[in-house]
Amino acid sequence: MLALCAVSGACRAAPQPGAGTHDPAFGVKSLERQPGRPLQGRFLHITDFHPDPFYKTYSSTEADAACHRKRGPAGVYGGETSGCDSPISLVNETFKWINENLRDSIDFVVWTGDSARHDNDEKIPRTQKQIISQNELLVSKFTEVFATSGKADDADATQQFTIPIVPTFGNNDIMPHNIFLGGPNKWTSKYLDIWKNFIPEAQRHQFQQGGWFYVEVIPGKLAVISLNTMYFFDSNSGVDGCADKHEPGYEHMEWLRIQLQGLRDRGMKAILMGHVPPARTSSKSSWDETCWQKFALVQRQFRDMLVGSLFGHMNIDHFMLHDFKDLKKDTKRGRMANNQAQSSEIRESMLEDGEVTVASAANYLLDLGNAWAKLPAPPKPKKTSSSITEYIETDEEGEFSIWQWVMRKISISKKHRKGGKGDKGGKGGNKKKFLDEIGGRYGERFSVAHVSPSVVPNYFPTLRVFEYNISSLENTILLPVHMPPLERVEPPTAQLPISFMDFDDDDDWVKDVKAIIAMKKKKKENEARKKPRKYKFKVPFPPSKSAPPGPAYSPQTFTLKGYVQYFANLTHINNDFVVHPQSLDEEHDRGNVFGLEIENNEVEQKKWKEGKHKNHQGKKPKNKPHPKKFKFEVEYNTTYDKLFGLKDLTVRSYVDLARRIGRDKKKKKALSIDEEDEHDPEDELDEKKKGKKKKKKHGKKHKHNKDGAWFTFIRRAFVGTMNPHEIEEVFCQHDVNEEEIREDNVMEL
Repeated sequence: MLALCAVSGACRAAPQPGAGTHDPAFGVKSLERQPGRPLQGRFLHITDFHPDPFYKTYSSTEADAACHRKRGPAGVYGGETSGCDSPISLVNETFKWINENLRDSIDFVVWTGDSARHDNDEKIPRTQKQIISQNELLVSKFTEVFATSGKADDADATQQFTIPIVPTFGNNDIMPHNIFLGGPNKWTSKYLDIWKNFIPEAQRHQFQQGGWFYVEVIPGKLAVISLNTMYFFDSNSGVDGCADKHEPGYEHMEWLRIQLQGLRDRGMKAILMGHVPPARTSSKSSWDETCWQKFALVQRQFRDMLVGSLFGHMNIDHFMLHDFKDLKKDTKRGRMANNQAQSSEIRESMLEDGEVTVASAANYLLDLGNAWAKLPAPPKPKKTSSSITEYIETDEEGEFSIWQWVMRKISISKKHRKGGKGDKGGKGGNKKKFLDEIGGRYGERFSVAHVSPSVVPNYFPTLRVFEYNISSLENTILLPVHMPPLERVEPPTAQLPISFMDFDDDDDWVKDVKAIIAMKKKKKENEARKKPRKYKFKVPFPPSKSAPPGPAYSPQTFTLKGYVQYFANLTHINNDFVVHPQSLDEEHDRGNVFGLEIENNEVEQKKWKEGKHKNHQGKKPKNKPHPKKFKFEVEYNTTYDKLFGLKDLTVRSYVDLARRIGRDKKKKKALSIDEEDEHDPEDELDEKKKGKKKKKKHGKKHKHNKDGAWFTFIRRAFVGTMNPHEIEEVFCQHDVNEEEIREDNVMEL
């Protein structure tokens, strides 16, 4: 197991907020006797590889070819912006780049699933064995980079790793895709074997039970909890939410509550990770509502110890805010009916067969912008910026001081006693109203989920490196990770069909799964006729009244400080087309994006996309590929980024950014691509009186600000593969709502 070692008495440093009673030297070994590496304060988040061993260079990106046959624009390292999966060359080069540039500068890896190709080619249907071998391929690549031996020869032996790697299930890591039945099952048993080097011995039983586990990436200090989001996923028809006590989703949430309470009791912090993010708008979602309710409740109740949550799946780079005001009264009381009993409130799935299309992504981002425009804003100050951070005038830097927190509490209490209610209408009253609306000075009404874009080049391949606060832990030494050999434990086999125990007969397995789903559906229909039942569950304990805000809310040890977003410009690297897709290229056809038609400012509802180079189908771009050196480069770095202006990745910073994105979207919505500069009619009248002809200004046809928050948010969501014309067509041409947001009414929700 990973061990922690302190140098020069670092283990005796002042305890962090909420520190437990465990001996700080528990699990610590001497640096003189063991090799180790210093803590770096950085970790890698990587997701959605989708390796495809059938990919062929210069094949067609059309739906009936899927980069497997015919001639077309599929490049050496992938058909960027198309629906094709990743060639093995892209997987190899990605790990080579990680080995050369990140291996020795990160503390752990968060790997959020989808490590097998899509089932997108009828002529080459996916098999269970393919899914397994593609996942084993990625494990071997992680082994080559991070195993102390640097080899991945013996598949059965456990190896020693320089850092922890924390995986999770994706919806394409199983068969049929999206369908994950209650455990223990064949998949939890198989992946326990595939991930034996990554799952701690103490967590193996729980993993086999339902595919969930956690790793103490910094023992006794920080854990990463791997959620099996397949049980929350609204496209998984093999389960039914998180309300019913007999459902695996209910069991998963109970497990999560117990683990977080145990970690809290030990004075630890935690990062949550999973594949499918809990996306949710006013009308659409990606999780079952009962699971979202419980997850939001968990985040609220454990906000003193949660660092943040990380997801993949959607391929678009963005973040989401979860509003605890959306928690229902019954949820807070520990009572919940299943989603069927709440049919009037059921949200439509934003996914098509479990996947995000360009059309659904566009509608989802527009919905986010509209919702964020309604976020509370601080009262407009006389001279300074109206960002939340500046408005609250925080002076927090580096490690959070308990003494500072206590003194602030006393100071605030004194102010209330002095000023009291008489200040309601003045500046102090406005400030108090604003702080109440966001959940206090730290924005504790909300939580944030980070969604990283993918390696598979639906747009451009990406990876992300987070930086986190290691105040008081600078001298920490991490020892290599070694998991004990795996004891072979098979799932129960009594009265189960043969297909539940092997991976050879795909047809029988799919047939048996469909039969189980049909039985479950019939049971749900019968229950729907009965009086809705509400199931009780235990509500997690909230933070103690003396607990300071957690690392997601106030800068302290383990707070996420920022991240660097990397991307690989495949158009440049493949070197098949001269035109850069980010430029106003001559290939760009108005009314078209990624090979999909745009009509009335909406992208056509089509699952497959041929990509930017769809006009090159039926021919080879060149006689022979001449790719340039593969590399990832920085797309943006939140620490130095002036466009988003994030001081850190605390909830308060994101609430401020979301508000700016939403308000910028609202201001720019009605402006046309070719609309000329606005002018004052009175000025025009004056010009006529003077006998002068008012000249039209040229060169400013686009009324949006390309460096504005909304435009930047959309550009980055699609990893820079949408050019300005396309962004204008899809995201800046919608009708303005009658209810406009006014500068003099910023306090309105």
